[in-house]
Amino acid sequence: MKKIAYLVLALVACLSARAEDGKIANPMLWADLPDPDIICVDGYFYLVSTTMHLMPGAPIMRSRDLANWETVSYVYDKLTDSPKYDLREGTVYGRGQWATSLKYHNGQFYVLFAPNEQGSMGDTYIYTTKDPTTSWTLVSRLPHFHDASLFFDDDGRVYVNYGTGEMCELKPDLSGIVEGSRMKIFQREEDEKGLLEGSRMVKHNGKYYLLMISHVYAPGRHRREVCYRADDIHGPYEKKVILEADFGGFPYVGQGTIVDSKDGDWYGVIFQDRGAVGRVLTLMPCRWIDGWPMLGDEEGKIPPYMRRIVSGVPDQPLVVSDGFDHPDMDIHWQWNHNPVDGAWSLKERTGFLRLKTSRVVDNLYLAPNTLTQRMEGPQCTASVKLDLSRLKDGDCTGFAAFNGHSGVLTVSKEGRKLFLSMTQQVVDLSNREKAVEKVEVKEQERVALRQSQIWLRIDADFRKGSDMATFHYSLDGKEWTQIGTPYKMQFDYRRLFMGTKFALFCYATKRLGGYVDFDCFEYKRLDE
Repeated sequence: MKKIAYLVLALVACLSARAEDGKIANPMLWADLPDPDIICVDGYFYLVSTTMHLMPGAPIMRSRDLANWETVSYVYDKLTDSPKYDLREGTVYGRGQWATSLKYHNGQFYVLFAPNEQGSMGDTYIYTTKDPTTSWTLVSRLPHFHDASLFFDDDGRVYVNYGTGEMCELKPDLSGIVEGSRMKIFQREEDEKGLLEGSRMVKHNGKYYLLMISHVYAPGRHRREVCYRADDIHGPYEKKVILEADFGGFPYVGQGTIVDSKDGDWYGVIFQDRGAVGRVLTLMPCRWIDGWPMLGDEEGKIPPYMRRIVSGVPDQPLVVSDGFDHPDMDIHWQWNHNPVDGAWSLKERTGFLRLKTSRVVDNLYLAPNTLTQRMEGPQCTASVKLDLSRLKDGDCTGFAAFNGHSGVLTVSKEGRKLFLSMTQQVVDLSNREKAVEKVEVKEQERVALRQSQIWLRIDADFRKGSDMATFHYSLDGKEWTQIGTPYKMQFDYRRLFMGTKFALFCYATKRLGGYVDFDCFEYKRLDE
């Protein structure tokens, strides 16, 4: 029965900003999916985005209709270049995997990404697979390429575009850089002195097109997408602004790419910053005008709706409820940093997720095995049921709207007593190592518990001007009581640099040996 209930919730949740008379409502995905790259292979669109410190990382999603996106794999389970990925000797909050490039060539899928790190931690990864719904194999490690685009030319030569107009050629087996091939393919113009990054290279009708996001810091100028075009990949290049538009009362859209369908129609997929929910994806026409890929409608604006290119595709939720009825973790979940594999289980108690304490830490931001899913706009709600009977003195467990600024529901064991608190928590991180220097905790409300079961709920509102979360608890799963004060969620690039996530956690502050069992995670997206 529990499984049936969650299937019903999932179906309800996915009837979201997808369909109105067979159309796709923008944003195409109202959730955190920054730095997209997208390709079309055999009638499927494949999408990759940035997930930084979350593991497994580099999610691969696919769709037939550009409305329903199924997560089919992750490129890697863990990154192991440094103990920082394990929340030791620092962290990788806001670092890790960035701006992955996704390509298809001669029957193989490829991804390339470089962690935003210094030294060998920032070395570039290249992975490949024949089937992106299965596992990926590491091909090589190369020097750091910032926000890079892998590109296979028609003559078999392979290039990487990166940084601000930089390019190099790779050896045919992708094992290294061709000696002497590094070059600057264009010089920025005077009006391009702001940040210029997010390279995406495509070829169309024999011409080369390099798309980039441009941040212009000048009165009356905004974030925009620009395109550099050339007849030869080495240049010379000419430039054109192909999109400069806000949308929905939120800031101007930014980084992304273009893709053609199997029918030859072209589309733009560009992210937009939408506050605490993160960077959402907008979908728009791409019209070839005078040999330029102009984005947006005829007025250069983001359309509120786009038609589905295929009808009859089943609705596919991006965030899902979970009854924890399966022996393997559902693909929609991601851990905060590398998990401690022996400290969680879906098998030790059937129908429950068990999170065990594995390290004594001072705060949530250093807690191993915090499990996350995205939040979605315009509004969403999620609840969890916990069995607290095996917590030990000093243990903390609960449910959070997790980010650099977090709203947190924590059940703490103090001696033999249990307490529930709602707190506001803000982390300070060092600039270089991203070490946790301080966590400011403000308790809003605290109640004593006299039972070992509790339900916790977070409601999130990401409509324009809101970004508010409210927190609730229940002693029977039916009657709910609000606790604490509504919390203003935030997106902060200096801290975690991603959208707010639902987070399940359990950590020890005194001694190991305790654990919590989560009986369910119930999720629903709420449309306006």
